Amino acid sequence: MRTMNLDPRHVPESVVYHQRRNQLEITFADGATFTFDPEYLRVFSPSAEVQGHGPGQSVLQTGKKGVRIDRLTPSGHYALQIAFSDGHDSGIYTWTYLRELGETYAARWADYLAQLQAAGASREPTSHTNTEASRLSDAACGCGQGGCAR
Repeated sequence: MRTMNLDPRHVPESVVYHQRRNQLEITFADGATFTFDPEYLRVFSPSAEVQGHGPGQSVLQTGKKGVRIDRLTPSGHYALQIAFSDGHDSGIYTWTYLRELGETYAARWADYLAQLQAAGASREPTSHTNTEASRLSDAACGCGQGGCAR
């Protein structure tokens, strides 16, 4: 079996989810520390559901403000699988990708907010009334939130 050789800068020394603050903190071997809001990690999930299957196929994630981390699961020695409170759990976040997300936060977040504005979309979660719940299926709703209040 082949072992993946990671750049030492991409090896975490500490991974801590602060439930009260709702933040994931990762400290890498070189001392770099990044603190992530789950919303940021969710909208930049490396999953095919979010990124698509090729260039230009990414799907703008809306209504993710306030999403929480339900579960963190190591994936070998190279990544972390994150399960979110909206039901999304298919993203495998490599340590390299998490480092990149930390290093490029300002530019990525500004671009995301600009995309939301251009699309007339919002970070705010969509809630549904009981009347809507009785007539809409998850697929027909289109909110993209598996855990919406329907």
